[in-house]
Formats: sequence, C-alpha cells, structure tokens
Amino acid sequence: MTQDDKTKTLDIQPDQGRRKFLNTAALVGLSGAGLSVGLSACKKEEAAAPAGTATHAAAGSAGGVHLKPGELDTYYGFWSGGHTGDFRVLGLPSGRELLRVPCFTPDALVGWGITNESKKVMGTKPDGSLKYTVGDTHHTHASYKDGNYDGRYAWINDKINSRIARIRLDYFVCDKITELPNVQGFHGIFPDKRDPVDRKINYTTRVFCGSEFSIPLPNSGAGMEDTKKYRSLFSCVDAETMEVRWQVMIDGNCDLVATSYDGKLAATNQYNTEMGVHYEDMMSVERDACAFFNIARIEAAVKAGKTRTFGDSKVPVVDGTRAANSDPKTALVAYVSVPKNPHGVNASPDGKYFICAGKLSPTATVIELSKVLDWFDGKLDNPDKAIVAEVEIGLGPLHTAFDGRGNAYTTLFLDSQVVKWNVDAAIKFHGGDSKAQYVVDRLDVHYQPGHINASQSETQFADGKWLAVGCKFSKDRYLPVGPMHAENEQLIDISGDKMVLVADHPVRPEPHDFIIFKRDLLRPKQVYSLDEFPLAVKDPKESGVFRNGKKVTVKITSQAPSFSLREFKLKVGDEVTLILTNLDKVEDLTHGFAIPKYNVNFIVNPQETASVTFKADKPGVFWCYCTHFCHALHLEMRSRMIVEA
Repeated sequence: MTQDDKTKTLDIQPDQGRRKFLNTAALVGLSGAGLSVGLSACKKEEAAAPAGTATHAAAGSAGGVHLKPGELDTYYGFWSGGHTGDFRVLGLPSGRELLRVPCFTPDALVGWGITNESKKVMGTKPDGSLKYTVGDTHHTHASYKDGNYDGRYAWINDKINSRIARIRLDYFVCDKITELPNVQGFHGIFPDKRDPVDRKINYTTRVFCGSEFSIPLPNSGAGMEDTKKYRSLFSCVDAETMEVRWQVMIDGNCDLVATSYDGKLAATNQYNTEMGVHYEDMMSVERDACAFFNIARIEAAVKAGKTRTFGDSKVPVVDGTRAANSDPKTALVAYVSVPKNPHGVNASPDGKYFICAGKLSPTATVIELSKVLDWFDGKLDNPDKAIVAEVEIGLGPLHTAFDGRGNAYTTLFLDSQVVKWNVDAAIKFHGGDSKAQYVVDRLDVHYQPGHINASQSETQFADGKWLAVGCKFSKDRYLPVGPMHAENEQLIDISGDKMVLVADHPVRPEPHDFIIFKRDLLRPKQVYSLDEFPLAVKDPKESGVFRNGKKVTVKITSQAPSFSLREFKLKVGDEVTLILTNLDKVEDLTHGFAIPKYNVNFIVNPQETASVTFKADKPGVFWCYCTHFCHALHLEMRSRMIVEA
C-alpha cells in the first residue's frame, strides 16, 4: 500500500467526528480545487463534547490565571506583533502585555526610527530617511543552550521586506537587523539548538530562515515570464554577527522551519511544490513535502567552494534542488512527501520526531529524524520511509505543540478546535494496531485557530502546564468596535487529562507565532551601563553646544527633575546632532525628550544615551520637555531651544 493509499483509507477514530467540520463554502472551495483526499472520513457526525470554560475545574490544575495585585507571572511569553512590525512580551498565565519592542517599524513612544542609533539598526537611504517603514512579523524564537532557552537572544522575521531582527534579552532591545538577499516572503524562522560541527558547542550559533515566494534569480528584471525557473532560497544567518552565512536553492517554497536537538537537521514544510503562480496551480498535485537540510554537508560544500552567487549578493548558494540531490550519499537536501498544503513543522521535545500538518488534508504526519539520517547514509532507498505515522485528526490541521508527556496538540482551523493526540499511539495505529486510540481530547476554541504553543513546548523541558492558541476570528467574544474585530488569543490549562479553556484575551490584528517559557530562565538588566554607549555624556560638566561651522553638537544630561542645559542656542541652517544621557541610576526612572515642531521625541532609560540629528530650519523659541513621567516636578523639567534667524 502506498502512502497516498493509507491517507485515503484510514478511518477516523470514534471520537473524531464531533460535529460537521466544514461549512458549505469551505467544502465547495476544497472540492473545486480537486482536493477531496481524506475529507469523506471527516463528514461523520457525533454529539459534541462541551467545551471547557473558565468555570470548569481542571484535575491537577496549573493554577490561577487572575493574579493578585503584586503577584508575578510564572512564565514569559514572546509574541510576534504582526503588521505593527514589533516584538511583544507577555506575562503568563495572566496574559498581561508587559512590553512592545520595536524592530522593523518606527515607534513614537521610545523614538525608534527617530534616534540615530535606531536608524542605524533599521537601515536608511542615502538621504538619511528610513529604508522601510512597514513590517509584518510572524515568527519569534529564542536562543538555546543544552536543549533549553538561555536568555541571550530572540529573533523575529519581517515577511514583507525579508528581514530578520535580533532582540537582546538583557535589555529587551533590537540591536541588529539583516535583510536577506534574493528572498521574498521570508516566513519561517528557527535557531539551531546546538552546533553539529563541534559537539562541544551546545548552544545556538545559527538561525535558519525560509523564503515563501519563488522568484527569478537574480530578480533583476530578466526571465520574469518563465515561472518554471523561479526558485526559493533557504538561508542560514550567523547568530552573533547576524550576517548571512549561506543559502540553499530549492524546488518549491518554504513555510515554517524546525531544527533537531542534535544540530544535524533543519527542515521546512513546503506547500506549492508545483511552483504555481496562481492558487489553483498551487493545489494541482496530491502531496507536498517537508524538506530536510543536512547542515554539516551544506557547510562542507560551502567550504569546498561548490557554490554560486546571484546578483549583487556575495552570499554563497548551494544547489538543493531535487535534480541535484537524488543520490542520498551526496545529497544536501531530502524531500519527504507529506499531505497537501502543510502549514507547520514542529519538533517533539524528545528529539525523535518532526510533525507536519496539512491544512487541506485531515492528517498529521510524524517523521522520524533518525530515519531521515538513515536515508542520507544510504540505509533507506526512499526518504518517505521516514514517515512513521500519518493519521487523521480533523479538518484544517495547522500547528502543533507538545506537553512533554508524549502528547501533541494541533489546531484545527476549519473545525475551530484544538485536538490532543498521543504520538506513540498514532505510530501504533499507523502500523496496523486498529485498537490504538491516539486522539485523547478535543476542545472548541473561538474561532478558526492558527498558531499554538505550550509552556516550554519548543524545548526538551516541556512541562505541560499551559497552552495558548491564537484564533483568527473573535466574532461574538468581545464588544463590537466597527468592521475590524479584535482577534482572540485563548489560554488553556493542559495540566490534567482534559483541556480546560480558562481565559480569552483580545489582541489587535494580526499577530502570529509565540513561545512560552519559565521566568527563571531570564534575568534582564534594569539599568544600562554607561560604558555601552560611545557617545555617553558622563558628567553634566561635559554639556554644551559645540560648533564646527554649520555642524553643531549639543550635549545634554538628564537627572530628575532637570536637564543639564536650561537653554541652548542655535542658528537657522545648523545641522544639529543632540546627544542626551540619562544619569539617573534608579530603575524605572526613564526620561523623554521632545522638541515641538521638529518631529523629535525619544526616551532614555537609566544610564542610557541616545542621539538625534535634525536641521534647525525654523527660528524661534522651542520648549524641549520631558515626555516620560519621572518626578513630582516632571512638568517643570524643560530646556529652551532658541533658534536665531
């Protein structure tokens, strides 16, 4: 029996068909695309189990969600900001938003995109203006050591402009942004969990990035009509320097990315392996793929010079296409067949499996990583033999999380559910044990869930306490606020046998992926070190106006409730660089600095230095004032900027 036949004939388990899975429009859309594989089994109807609510008590409950005043959360959550282009920090289980870290787009609160330091990170045009002012963040992940988060860095992608940002977790600031060359639709992202070249290096050294859209290479205006030659690139970025180390040219595109715990494999699930341009062309074949990258072989090929470059980029590119990788003993990439249009690949905490879920197939595919390596070693004649389970779990499966007890949790977009299923039981069922009941529980969520993650799920220390799920539609969950509804992020207690829905949280559209980890893994600093800033004004006596022709430098310090310069004079036409250092050493004593009519506003945290550059083009008196409440005399904290005609 072929893998396709197994997908078509596997019957759904007794508790699977809890209600009609598809509304009429969705069913017509799928059948119109010619994708009826496996759908018939999901049309069975059974009585729906009641959804868990906040009033239900969970056996072995993970604890209260609503914290008392002064009580701290036990977990951090790192969230993508979506179209706002930022990185968000939440406390869990409360769901309280603690911080938004600006990355790809300007932020008026902190002056991101206003200060010279932030502009340098974001990237500017020759005239000094920002190169990009929009972003679309999807996936965020953090650095590892010994299979767990180490609190050094987090990374987040910008799908629109193919950029990757790094967040320093000591200060929660974005310190580097890299634009990937010859890439469009940068979507999936995941750091490696250890360096496979030197086993003594047990921490993250690379971040892997998938490109969702295939384009002509180079994309310089030639060959635009020959779509069969479009290609995608899978990229590797150095975790420390943030430079692109290498890229792999592949057939098809990339969606999400996962990495193995031994550092040997990275993977991306692929939809549109047909390399179609229009959506109907993207759904013309029965199955898609999960592409596995042999990291050591790729780096050896790069070192040996078996590479090429595209356009102006100097980044070495190796050939990972199917045609060039048919011999497993020399192949750089293995393509494992998975059901149609998968929308996720996730690594199980035990390090054994990657799980793909195909949103146009009611199945989840379990791929055993040791068998993928066996194919690379020539021990298997077909990479598809690495598939150890392909079982039906419901319609519209997308992303998967884990509890560390052998269970997986997958979102069912079309069914508005989360399904809990046991991986080992699924493998037994796939192997012919029809009595193996792999579906453990189901829970209605509201509505159309997408991304999902559990506490410590992405590590070898998954603790099975909390599960969060991002729902794309809120419908009736919140007060109406016009045509654009809030989206709904829900928190689920998974500490017992049954999932219990405990909280709803409205969120502005459209965030995506996130991670959840224990608070004791992170020790952020709350006061900067002056030595980190080359421009720091370390003593108020260093303040003043320093002129070199039309170029003027203004140095100021802030100590509540005053600025070191009560006033300073400029002339119309001056090119001014203003440097401000906050000399206060008390945590949470932040100052702001705003100049009316000059479009300047930024903050400096304790012991931080920031600078802005502007042209003094308007004569008059301009009251510069502190914009961040700092002292009982906060309103009186001012300086006069006098611009002489």
